[in-house]
Amino acid sequence: MGHGHGHGHGQAGHDDRRRLGFALGVTAVVLVVGAVGAVLTGSLALLADLGHVGTDAVALATALVASALAARPPSRRRTFGLGRAEVLGAAVNAVLLLGVTVWVAIEAVARLATPAEVPGGGLLLYGIVGLVGNVVALAVLSRGSGGMNLRGAALHVLGDALGSVAVLAAAAVTLTTGWAYADTIASLVIVAILLPRTVSLLRETGHVLLEGAPAGIDVDDVHATLLDVDGVAEVHDLHVWAINDRSPAASAHLVISDDGCATADCGEHGVLDRATTLLRERFGLEHSTLQIEAVEHSDHEQACEPPARDAGTR
Repeated sequence: MGHGHGHGHGQAGHDDRRRLGFALGVTAVVLVVGAVGAVLTGSLALLADLGHVGTDAVALATALVASALAARPPSRRRTFGLGRAEVLGAAVNAVLLLGVTVWVAIEAVARLATPAEVPGGGLLLYGIVGLVGNVVALAVLSRGSGGMNLRGAALHVLGDALGSVAVLAAAAVTLTTGWAYADTIASLVIVAILLPRTVSLLRETGHVLLEGAPAGIDVDDVHATLLDVDGVAEVHDLHVWAINDRSPAASAHLVISDDGCATADCGEHGVLDRATTLLRERFGLEHSTLQIEAVEHSDHEQACEPPARDAGTR
């Protein structure tokens, strides 16, 4: 039985955690200022943006803690380490974000009937503070390693920056026209921005937690690639999943045979080396566990046909 894996932490992980910590500090300042602004102005758009800032703070804190946990080595009780903490944190964040989004949508619909009077000047001031903070945090995060954990946090901040733009637009319309619905419409725009991202995040985390094949990896192609390895006669019990969004993994039983083998080394080690190299180079499967079996042993296994294509579950 063979095993191949890789580790991408170290200095890059330390730098990412430093950037996440800085972005979290900036977001916390924006959160406090926005809370004061929402109370003083009574703006639903600012409150909607504030809810997003709050979930951004949770997302950044989760990413920071998850990055630290993921850097811990595996143990006898947690043989894969704590990499899945990132997925659990993202799922919690998505649920919180969905709750905020639904609440803002309900409030906005109620205000369409009775719009509230919102001071445009105060809305403009707090919108500028929020936007500046988001741009600073986004600039810091965008210069990190580019890992999926960091990019996910940066996407949350980007969404919040768009929310701040909506707040500023509402302020500008209120100051220039006095239109009472500007704040409510801006809050609905923020809901339209948040809802698809929230649903997408929930689907992604659920897919990982349910051991689904990672996005971008076709299990049929993995099966065919292993079957084409010189010396491999059959492929059984193929599984492809992910520990988190950066750590895809695979396991399979390979039945080897010398019949028709064109390679000098068709023994266990030669087949194993070729198979793990292909999985790593073609599919990015750094963590693979392959069990080698002789042809005479294959009668004890149930052959595994390539999984049926199902774009909806991949």
